[in-house]
Amino acid sequence: MLDFGIKENAVHSSAQRPYTLYECSIPDKFDYVPMHWHEEFEISFIYEGSADFICGDEKFISHTGDIIVTQPNITHSIYPHNSEKQLYDTVVFHPDILGQPAEDRYVQNCVTPLVTGELRLPVHITKEHPRYEELAPIIRSIITCARKNTPRDDMLLRSELIRFIWVLETFLTTDSVSEPSPVSTGSKENEMIKVALLYMQNHFQESLTINQLAHMTHLSQSYFMSLFKKTVGLSAIEYLLHCRINYACKQLLSTSHKISEIAYDSGFSNLSNFNRQFIRLIGCTPMEYRKRR
Repeated sequence: MLDFGIKENAVHSSAQRPYTLYECSIPDKFDYVPMHWHEEFEISFIYEGSADFICGDEKFISHTGDIIVTQPNITHSIYPHNSEKQLYDTVVFHPDILGQPAEDRYVQNCVTPLVTGELRLPVHITKEHPRYEELAPIIRSIITCARKNTPRDDMLLRSELIRFIWVLETFLTTDSVSEPSPVSTGSKENEMIKVALLYMQNHFQESLTINQLAHMTHLSQSYFMSLFKKTVGLSAIEYLLHCRINYACKQLLSTSHKISEIAYDSGFSNLSNFNRQFIRLIGCTPMEYRKRR
């Protein structure tokens, strides 16, 4: 299971290698990808199966052959769809790989708007997209270069990423009926939910209430609950349970603490509820999960 990192602390890039390739399988390698965001771009290619995606304000079901594009600082998550398996590769890369310095007119006009959200690329690219036949070979080339992981392949990867972005920006400005989409009006609400997500990340072991979370976002309880479910894909209570169970999973695999101690340390007030929720979300008992070590 992936870390419920919310604003991710994971290092996806470095000055020498400003990208990372993740070979993913849901639910084989991990149960789901929890709601989070980071300062890097993320492009995924689906080889097989389906999953439920939430990217910013968009919710959709992925299918074989789809390309998913996530711009910096956009909240996104992935959950299994009808118990299907999904196999996919994800390349996460820092904006700097697309070009520097900021004074460069190409960076100013073509890269910076993508980072700030002023310009939005299509998130869910299916085989029906008018430029799919051009984009699919490019993303396959990007993944191949990332997998080879050599300085010379880095050079091709960089050029292919720029070409990928160029195709999409060209489509938006010439082929598309409408002008490039600005950041959606829901972004302010998205930022409000981020406040609650960050607080839950740091305080999930405590006894939290909807009233507390709504108060810190300056929303009514009813509107907060509705907006949270719309943005995250889970209710706030369910999301809190995921945070606690995810922490418990780490403790079960990395420590020898008693299961009861882990349950209370994870924020559960009684052991029976912990066991019940653990089985519901993970599909096995805490003891069975611990045996995976």
